[in-house]
Parts: sequence; C-alpha cells; structure tokens
Amino acid sequence: MNTYSKFCPNVFLAKCPEPHQKGETIEVTTRHGNENECIVFNLIYERDGFYYYSIVRADGFNVQEWAKRKAERYESWAISADVQSTAAHQRSHNLVKDIPMGQPILVGHHSEKRHRKVLEDSWNALGKAVALSEKADDHQAKAAYWASRASTINLSMPDSLEYYEYELGKAKARHEGLKSGTIERRHGYSLTYAKKDVNELEKKVQLAKRLWA
Repeated sequence: MNTYSKFCPNVFLAKCPEPHQKGETIEVTTRHGNENECIVFNLIYERDGFYYYSIVRADGFNVQEWAKRKAERYESWAISADVQSTAAHQRSHNLVKDIPMGQPILVGHHSEKRHRKVLEDSWNALGKAVALSEKADDHQAKAAYWASRASTINLSMPDSLEYYEYELGKAKARHEGLKSGTIERRHGYSLTYAKKDVNELEKKVQLAKRLWA
C-alpha cells in the first residue's frame, strides 16, 4: 500500500513498497484510509526498502484548489447568515409594528402580559439579527482571506520551479543593485536581508528541481 510521507513544509511524498516510473498513476492512501489517484514525478530517495516519490493529485487538486473551496464555503456561509439576519430583523420589526411608538406598558391591564411578551420577542429577534450579521461579517472576512490564498504557489506544485527561479532572478538583481549602489539602501540591514532572500530562494529552487525537474 502506498502512503503519504512528510518531506518538507507543504510537501508530502508517496511512500511506496514497489518502484514506479515517472508519469505512472498510482493510488496513495491517507492516514484516514482515503485513497487519492496521484501521478508520479521523481524518485526522491530510497529508505528501508521503500521508494519515496514526488507526486501530484491526478484530479488537479492542490493548495490553490483547497483555498478556492474554502473561500467558496465561507462565502456560502456568509450569504446564509446574512439572509437569516435580515429575516430576524424583519421579524423583530413585524412583532411591534402594530404597537404605537412610545406606547407604555399598561400595568394591570389585560394587555400587559402580551405587550411584555411581544417586546421581549422583538428584542430577542433583534439580538439574533445582530449576532447573525456579525457571523456573516466573520465568514466574509475568512472568505476574502482564502480567496487571497487561491494564487499561492509553494513547493508542493510543479509550477514552483519556474516561479522560484523567477523570484530568485529578481532577488539576485536587487542584491547586486544594493551592492553596487544603483538601488538605495533604506537601512543598515538592507544588503543583509537581500542576501538572505537570495539564499532562501536558492534553497527553494534546488528543492523544486529535485521534486519536479
């Protein structure tokens, strides 16, 4: 049985008891027992009789698709909460629409009990409307967050090689510009930070090549 094995942040390999060829489609089982159809890329290493391969989902599901689905889910919840909030607000209004504005409760009158009950129900409905509105806002904020993540590229994706090579080129150009003085150093650590960016991107490029080249 092929299973998942953590390789580095965001990246899981297929741990396989048998060797496979690049481009081959295999089933990989999650820790919960679910099976995903995956495409084999590169043999990353062998250990204790197992073969570890870089893989992608055959159905195209990746971190971007995950973010899109999360965004859609929160957007749906936000719409539902907003609709319920509007309905609760309308109910609050309808409960007291026949009571003249500012009319006091007539203590001792036969209408007292009903009047108090209507006001209580209206107040509770209004409170529910406010709570649902806040919930809708919260869901909407989360939907916006996940929508912003829908363009994320990381090492779990074959596209990461081209992306990190491009980013490395930009980082090197900035570092050289800071060294030569063609780019202004805004603070004393500008050059240090620029070099750090280059080093980190070089590591990511090497990892991406190992995984996807």
